[in-house]
Amino acid sequence: MITVMKFGGGCLRDGAAFLKVGKIIGRQKHGVAVVSAVSGVTEMLLTAIEQSKQGEKFIPGILARLAQKHRVIIDALGLSGREEQRLLKTIRDPLTRVRRLLTGIAYHGDLTPAVRAKLLSYGERLAARLLAGLLDGQGLPARALDAHRVGISTDDNFENASIDRDRTRKSLAAKAGPLLRQHTIPVISGFFGRGSHGAITLLGRNGSDYSAAAVAYALKAGRLEIWKDVEGFMSADPALVQTARQLEKISFAEAAELSYFGAQILHPRTVEPLAGTKTRVFIRNLKLPESPGSEIVAGKSGREEDVASITANKKLANIRVHGAGIGSKPGLLAGVSSLLAAANINIHSVLTSHTCINLLLDSGDGPRSLQRLKALANGVIKKIDLEEHLALVGVVGDKIMEKEGIYARIFTAVAREKINIEMAAAGASAVACYFLVRRTDLDRAVRAVHDEFFGR
Repeated sequence: MITVMKFGGGCLRDGAAFLKVGKIIGRQKHGVAVVSAVSGVTEMLLTAIEQSKQGEKFIPGILARLAQKHRVIIDALGLSGREEQRLLKTIRDPLTRVRRLLTGIAYHGDLTPAVRAKLLSYGERLAARLLAGLLDGQGLPARALDAHRVGISTDDNFENASIDRDRTRKSLAAKAGPLLRQHTIPVISGFFGRGSHGAITLLGRNGSDYSAAAVAYALKAGRLEIWKDVEGFMSADPALVQTARQLEKISFAEAAELSYFGAQILHPRTVEPLAGTKTRVFIRNLKLPESPGSEIVAGKSGREEDVASITANKKLANIRVHGAGIGSKPGLLAGVSSLLAAANINIHSVLTSHTCINLLLDSGDGPRSLQRLKALANGVIKKIDLEEHLALVGVVGDKIMEKEGIYARIFTAVAREKINIEMAAAGASAVACYFLVRRTDLDRAVRAVHDEFFGR
């Protein structure tokens, strides 16, 4: 049975973490690793882009810091002198290519989406080389494989690409399959793939989870383990609720809802490539490798509790588009959505009435969205407001739609704390209920709902 293991950046933060990962991989007879960038490297590359726009003089310092970040890890791996030199050589070429890309940005003063995606892919490429070098040095034959070359195929969206399952299966099985038969561990870079025209595309935040699921699908893996440096799914954020408990099992639908709006445990599209397969999916904790973690199951979770988890998100903004009869104006909502889509602004949710359209966005997109939509404030649209004081509470569970009284318990628990619900959406999802409160009330609202369903 093939086991695909994905390791996030938090699992690859230093040499000690790499050594733990090496031990975990070494226990598998037929293992495939998918990696994120070393912790902090993607942020370094994003900073490098902005600094390079200001001039070429910043590039040597950028490259020196990036090289040092990886060399410190190599020094801590305990490799022989020969193996260490070989590993240092394997990271030299990617760093040279990063320098060339940054020089191009400095020369032009700007960059295209294609160049940005290509540059950001190097964090994962470097991490794959480090891990493959470690495994080789421990007597476990391994080969680093760049995602776009091994066959992670996508559409042509540079920032949030969708994986093409069929193209990925054909290519990846042909290129990684022979390595497995030769007892060589494929170490595949996550987070990016190859568009239909050959350009590198990114899969979005936590995109390596999505990559790993595609690899598991392509290789018909029996098991997918997504390793993090935190616990698996919890009944609430432990930072907000001290009595939060780990969930042993959670359904695909519940996991997707939790990941989409609040819990940054998993890429919300992770389960898509595995639809209809028998691959078992687990979230594991590198700090507690003996723990089985949380299993994500295809059907119902089978838990006794009425809800799975209460999630929260403070990083949201709401745009209110006002106008008499706005809800009955054909094409108006489509026009609003198209205007924001053209600026690469994602709308998380839409709530409408006859006189108002509410658009839930990332807080960072709020001011930009308001500016773009002001051009529409004439005729039917009378006023457009930006609300930045709101936060979202999500109550997720696969019994929500089928058991009487759950909505009443949620809203009664919040009302007991004298917290006003500013807006709510119930029924849009079969496994989730969402509502908005003032940010200052968020923590109390989460604790109140958690206490209602899990006890104090």
